[in-house]
Amino acid sequence: MRRHEIKDGAWERIRGLLPGKVGDPGGTAADNRLFVNAVFWIARTGSPWRDLPERFGEWNTAFVRFNRWCKKGVWDRVFVEIQEPDLEWLFLDSSVIRAHQHAAGALKKKRATPRAATPRAATPRRTIRRSAAAAAASAPS
Repeated sequence: MRRHEIKDGAWERIRGLLPGKVGDPGGTAADNRLFVNAVFWIARTGSPWRDLPERFGEWNTAFVRFNRWCKKGVWDRVFVEIQEPDLEWLFLDSSVIRAHQHAAGALKKKRATPRAATPRAATPRRTIRRSAAAAAASAPS
């Protein structure tokens, strides 16, 4: 069994909730488990439907079926059935969820004071005007 596939116990719990059983109106689905595994693969990998591996069938067929089941409320019934009673309430805080450093809008730190207000070193400015004035003042007359 691959890691993206539904376990046998969970499959037995939801099997009766899925459309396509014998006696249901419409066609009989022979591959409900394969389809559920395809949905798990998409959910766990985060891949787009077009990247669904060929072993699950055509991606568009799987997507259309997934969409129909969403509209019929099939997934809602499945989630209610497999919900564990002790996980009814789940609290997450920042010690559990790690966020990227830019997630909080952190930018480069700005300087505490503007550059013009910072004290300058005791050395005089070195500009051409000052140098020329200093040279003229120190030249012998």
